[in-house]
Amino acid sequence: MTMTAAQPGLQSIPALLARNAEQLGKFTAYREKEFGIWQAWTWKQTAEEVRSMAMGFLALGMERGDYVAIIGRNRPALYWAMVAAQSVGAIPVPLYQDAVAEEMTYVLDHCGARFAVCGDQEQVDKVIEVQETVKSIEQIMYLDKRGMRKYDHSRMNWLMDVVAEGRAGHQRFEAELNKRMAELTYDHPCVILYTSGTTGKPKGVVLSNRNIIETSRASSEFDNLKPKDEILAYLPMAWVGDFIFAIGQAYWTGFCVNCPESAQTMMTDLREIGPTYFFAPPRVFENMLTSVMIRMEDASRMKKRLFERYMAHARKVGPAILDGKEVSAADRAKYMLGELFVYGPLKNTLGLSKIRVAYTAGEAIGPEIFEFYRSLGINLKQLYGQTEASVFITQQPDGEVRNDTVGVPSPGVEVKIADDGEVYYRSPGTFVEYYKNAESTASTKDPEGWVATGDAGFFEPDTGHLRIIDRAKDVGKMADGSMFAPKYVENKLKFYPNILETVVFGNNRDRCVAFINIDLSAVGNWAERNNIAYSSYQELAGHQRVLDMIQEHVSETNESIARDQMLSGCQVHRFLVLHKELDPDDGEITRTRKVRRRIVEEKYADLIDALYGGKDEIYTETEVTYEDGRKGKIKATLEIRDAKVFDVAQKVAAQ
Repeated sequence: MTMTAAQPGLQSIPALLARNAEQLGKFTAYREKEFGIWQAWTWKQTAEEVRSMAMGFLALGMERGDYVAIIGRNRPALYWAMVAAQSVGAIPVPLYQDAVAEEMTYVLDHCGARFAVCGDQEQVDKVIEVQETVKSIEQIMYLDKRGMRKYDHSRMNWLMDVVAEGRAGHQRFEAELNKRMAELTYDHPCVILYTSGTTGKPKGVVLSNRNIIETSRASSEFDNLKPKDEILAYLPMAWVGDFIFAIGQAYWTGFCVNCPESAQTMMTDLREIGPTYFFAPPRVFENMLTSVMIRMEDASRMKKRLFERYMAHARKVGPAILDGKEVSAADRAKYMLGELFVYGPLKNTLGLSKIRVAYTAGEAIGPEIFEFYRSLGINLKQLYGQTEASVFITQQPDGEVRNDTVGVPSPGVEVKIADDGEVYYRSPGTFVEYYKNAESTASTKDPEGWVATGDAGFFEPDTGHLRIIDRAKDVGKMADGSMFAPKYVENKLKFYPNILETVVFGNNRDRCVAFINIDLSAVGNWAERNNIAYSSYQELAGHQRVLDMIQEHVSETNESIARDQMLSGCQVHRFLVLHKELDPDDGEITRTRKVRRRIVEEKYADLIDALYGGKDEIYTETEVTYEDGRKGKIKATLEIRDAKVFDVAQKVAAQ
């Protein structure tokens, strides 16, 4: 069954829900795993729950135009709270559940939230803490009752009690609810999503019903999504991707949204569900690959040899088979054997056996990682998007998938490249405005609707595919005039399972240097196999054999970079392994794990000076934030190492 195009009566998410309840009433809309058991709700049951919750919100006095903060992990009831708020004319504002109280204070105060719907006691405690500063919050609702018995409930309610009150008072509230739902139009705000704030305070991106529904329609048709498709909703609810996939596309197509029990059980739940449509940022695919490589290190010699042999063949012919290109009968037969013995069991272990369409975005994925998954027969593609675009700017059509481009403009999207190389777009998904920030809105979106992405890129003349080089503000020049593109180098380094994060410096300098974070899981596993004892991340990161291993990875990366004439000047000459992981609580990365370069440069200026100053080691003291919010300092003497660099002329001549 294919959903019909938007009609005059289908101009809001609640209207789409009512349509799904009528047309797809018996189809499963949501599943949630709790206490190890999957519970399911049909579209008809979901519509009933949302209506009851909306009437409960009316009983609490929720008005048109109110802002409702939604804070917690992915759970059906929290998704329903967003749609229930929309049904009464209010605007949901999802927040990152791992944000500290200080970060929540800014968003809650900026949007002026009157209501907060929290997942559990931890989130309630944060909201209560910020109420000393944020005076607008009048009512707190919570989903998980554990630990909440002794709280002051004069301005607090269990969410299920709110639902029960709405259900009991339906005769009083139904007429008002129907009236408010009928008032919703394409131009009514659908949601406010706050940006991650890589360069300053987060901005509230106002997305309308038009933005979400038109984008969901076009992107669903692009990949032929159907009601029988399944997704796993595990990414932060405050992130635009989760809102589009778990609300926009789900309500447009009627497919099922599955919510895992917890972050810790996500991989197990992924295997149990076996989604057909899957999205993950590069970090998730990198972690999956790391777990595979760790497992293979512990495998028997015969299994390891079998894996290496068939993976080499998969890299050779797998992507071509996936794209329907010509492959010899012998190669196909060998690939089928690989599917039986290696690829099939591996995909099943990862929970990716049923994938029909998978996407990655958020930042560039390492080409080697990308090709690994496609060689297994997983239809992994790249898209390019932003919160301000309701996600989709470009997508890769089936049969035109490459690791070095982000595809062609998505349906209904126009893209152009400015004279300075910056990418601009406009589309039905283009955001309405930055909330309470007319100046930023005007500087980002011009009167004709063109939006400046802040990214540098170009269209390939022969294919029409867009290539993104880096953030426009991060792309610079080396002292000799050659291009400096740090993300290009960082993504190559992060291909290695032992490297979790890296930050490359070199703008206006004569050479590049790098900070590196090791992956504690991968390197810790390696240390155990090699009988290396350690008691902390800091001790392991400074171990001589670990430094030797990272030095080898950097040299191999330099050899690869040297093959690219345009970017060969970005080879890393010197590096150090940081004594701590970059942490969102310390402001070094965002909640979506994007590096805040300016903050890192300022915070670790002494280390950068040492890298360029020719020192072999540097003593440093760094302030850190512990899980309970306390501040402390860690001290370390870091070793600085040189990496082997390659002459580009020699590499080009050798090819």
